[in-house]
Amino acid sequence: MPVTLQCLRSIMRHPPSYPYEVIVAEDASGDPAVAALRAIEGLVLIERSENLGFLKNCNEAAKAVSGTWLHLLNNDTEVLRGTFDALLSRLQTDESIGLTGSKLLYPDGRLQEAGGIIWNDASGWNFGRNDPYPDRAAYSYPRDVDYISGASIMLRRDLFASLDGFDEAFAPAYYEDTDLAFRIRKSGLRVVFEPASAVIHHEGVSHGTDETSGVKAYQVRNRQLMLDRWRDALQAQHFPPATHFLRAASHARDRKTILIIDHYVPEPDRDAGSRTTMDVIRALIHAGWLVKFWPENRQRNHYSLALERLGVEIIDETNPYDFPSWVAENGPDFDHVMIMRPTIARAFLPDVVLNTDAHRSYYGHDIHFLRLEREAEVTKDRQTREDALTMRRLETWLWPQFHAVLYLSRYEADLVRELAPNAQPHAIVPFCFTPDRSARPVTSGKTILFVGGFGHPPNVDAALWLVREIMPLVRQRVPDVRLILAGSKPAAEVRALASSNVTVTGFVSDEELARLYATSRVAAVPLRFGAGVKHKVLEALHQGLPLVTTPVGAEGIAGLEDVAAIAETAALFADALLALLKNDALWRERSDAGKELISAGYSPERFGEELLGALKK
Repeated sequence: MPVTLQCLRSIMRHPPSYPYEVIVAEDASGDPAVAALRAIEGLVLIERSENLGFLKNCNEAAKAVSGTWLHLLNNDTEVLRGTFDALLSRLQTDESIGLTGSKLLYPDGRLQEAGGIIWNDASGWNFGRNDPYPDRAAYSYPRDVDYISGASIMLRRDLFASLDGFDEAFAPAYYEDTDLAFRIRKSGLRVVFEPASAVIHHEGVSHGTDETSGVKAYQVRNRQLMLDRWRDALQAQHFPPATHFLRAASHARDRKTILIIDHYVPEPDRDAGSRTTMDVIRALIHAGWLVKFWPENRQRNHYSLALERLGVEIIDETNPYDFPSWVAENGPDFDHVMIMRPTIARAFLPDVVLNTDAHRSYYGHDIHFLRLEREAEVTKDRQTREDALTMRRLETWLWPQFHAVLYLSRYEADLVRELAPNAQPHAIVPFCFTPDRSARPVTSGKTILFVGGFGHPPNVDAALWLVREIMPLVRQRVPDVRLILAGSKPAAEVRALASSNVTVTGFVSDEELARLYATSRVAAVPLRFGAGVKHKVLEALHQGLPLVTTPVGAEGIAGLEDVAAIAETAALFADALLALLKNDALWRERSDAGKELISAGYSPERFGEELLGALKK
């Protein structure tokens, strides 16, 4: 009884945020201390006149549930903050999931289980058991699993009832939760581990730990029953004991599995490269791929959580292995390895080639040497010109070593084909946006918006050119025009541009950026050098904000000349800005046309089709 009271106290300390009932099914234990439960106001207490055993007691108790959702919780547990809400959120936000469950911890803080593996002989493996670091990235992302220990699982009450609850062939206990997971999966629903829900489990308090006596002895018998019942599924979908952990831990024997390597965990509110990386990952997840992500810097930060919530394991600083050791062990489990950016590819490619036969793709984001060459043309900097030559040698050496080379525009793919005839380049949709063809109201005012991460030299140069050469021409005719330079990491020379009519924001959240787009009159993208398709151009069009850009900013975007002004000189750029500041009819036409261009050509569906098509070739 002290254990049960401890569990109830934890529920009172960390209750769900939604209406709930607590049912205690007392299985005729004969403990006189049960009287204490009768005194708890609001508790639904079911007292058996005869002992049914764990499994049958659960089934009978479930019939008394009045809510939509059923959380089966052992009495030898203690819930923690967010235990209930995380499970319910997982089920409510994804109707493909039939069963979810918690991360189980020992009272001393060690990990007891982060989802379970069932091998093809029906033996089980509590993933991560006894690890003193339960918050490793390996245990911190939601994933499909073979089963989840029934100490803390949640599912719809009507689903549990439709399956007649736990199969009483497994009475009194053991493997009933595993069999339930298999039956739920057979019905077409998924079984997903939820790491944001954590429970302390005093394992063995209820049934002990000796498999030769008491209720625990049924564990051996029921394993054989599980093997006999699910033999075909076990042979087809599961691995031999203690093998292929990377796939086995995610019920992924038949799923496409990819390793993505980049410089750091994507920071989509800070740079466009991170946004397209996230688009790639979302498309792969949507297609059912198992995605692993290796950041070169191995750092774990607040951006890690967003990636993990998608179901991606990050092999970061919480993993004790270096890359050569890790890929030597796990390389055979990958179907595909994608490496992003030339310097990352140079560092990681040798170990990838040595340790896996996986299909290799290179995702360049843009052609780096081309960007550097153009920068050198503008700045006349000798070192930049030498850097461009070095980068050209590196990129042209890398391309033929991959089965697929992915760039974001046709002209880049054509250039790869010209410079490296043995390479296999593909042009894919660069970014994706949820289609939105609704008309944006004409925005009044005289605010011009330039968005860009200022850790990127092309954006610094663009800001300087805009403020020093273009805006004075605009102010000659619209003296009270305002300019906003929005983006992270503004260099000192960018911060120095701030004045009474020029705002330098520094980092802005996605919410603040949306507000800036909604309240500005015109977008300016005055890039004089760079390479690749510019996210800031597409994003402005998606927001229905008319824009003016340069030939560099327009590069790779088919049809842009029909929906936006493209100007190469400061005078022409200023004239185009003035036209949009003064002419509402032109503004309306450009806003609608820009949104249509993005909706028609840059949807998530088209992005996914082109990405997967390139990876399969």
